[in-house]
This record gives sequence, structure tokens and C-alpha cells, in this order.
Amino acid sequence: MTLMDDADNERVSAAAMPAGSVISVLLEQHAKIRDSFAAVQTTTGEARQAAFDRLRERLAVHESGEEVVLRPVSLEDAGEAVVDARNREESEAAHVLAGLEKMDVSDPQFLEKLAEFEQAVSDHAAHEESEEFPAVQAAHSDEELRELGAKLLKAEAMAPTHPHPTAAGSPTAQRVVGPFAALLDKARDAHRS
Repeated sequence: MTLMDDADNERVSAAAMPAGSVISVLLEQHAKIRDSFAAVQTTTGEARQAAFDRLRERLAVHESGEEVVLRPVSLEDAGEAVVDARNREESEAAHVLAGLEKMDVSDPQFLEKLAEFEQAVSDHAAHEESEEFPAVQAAHSDEELRELGAKLLKAEAMAPTHPHPTAAGSPTAQRVVGPFAALLDKARDAHRS
């Protein structure tokens, strides 16, 4: 099975869920992240940089939203071991993403590091989808899942658009540092445009 097959499967699974549920939203985002990796790998020059910037933003926003909204719920529903493992993976990913952000996208090592990172992100998504999402879904009504989906989207609207390794993997740090980092990131992004 290819990573694109995974994206198609995530879209199918998302469509089978109640519209707007936190699981549906996250599955759809996982599929879009996979699409974004493919876009970076199949472009060159300025188009690759633009595709990477979209991927970087999508990942930073997605992970921040998960840490602020999903992890506290998962702690109760899936348990501490699952949450700690996902937070560790997200912290490691933030460090790698920050390193990739500093690289020239035309550097031959960039695509090598990106491919390794893509596999780690894919493994992380698979763990969420098999260990975390089912526990959350089983513990909450469709209405509660939709409310969590709305909270997730609201948190993501205020999330940082660049990786912040010092806050990654900690829902508390994301809540405290995230809004300030998001303001700085949005100013940085506007300046680069």
C-alpha cells in the first residue's frame, strides 16, 4: 500500500464519520498532509518551496490543534501511555520540521530528509488512527465529537504556522506559547510574501 492509498483510505473513513466530528476533521487533514508531501516531492525550484511552506504550515497547525484539543481528551479515553507516545512523536517531528525549514529545498539532501520525515509522520498518523481515534470515538457521542471538531478548528485558526520545538509535545506549552508564537509566525509569513 502506498502513502497515497493511505490518503484515499483516510478520506473514505472521514466521509463515513459524522460531518464535522473531530475524527473526521483529523482524518481529512491527514489525507491533505499526505497530498502536501507528494506536492513537495514532485515539484522543483520556487514551486517546491511554496509546496514545502504549505506542508510546514499544515503540519504546524495540525499538530498544535491536536495537542490542545485532542490530547487532553485522549488522556482520559486512550490513556497516558498512548498520549505520551504521540506527544513524543510530535516533539521529534517539530525538531525535524524546523531543521527542514532551514534547508535549501534544492539541496539533494532535502528530499532524502523529507522522505524520512514523511515516513515518521505517516507512522505517527497510523498510531493516532489505530490507538487514539477509536478510543475517543467510542467514549463520546456524535454531538460531543462534533463539538470537539469545532474546538479543533477554532484552536487551529489561532495556531502557529511554523514549528516551535520547545512547545511541541506539550498541550500546556501549546496553550501558553501557541497564541504568541502564532502572532509572530503570521507576521513573519506576511513579511516573506
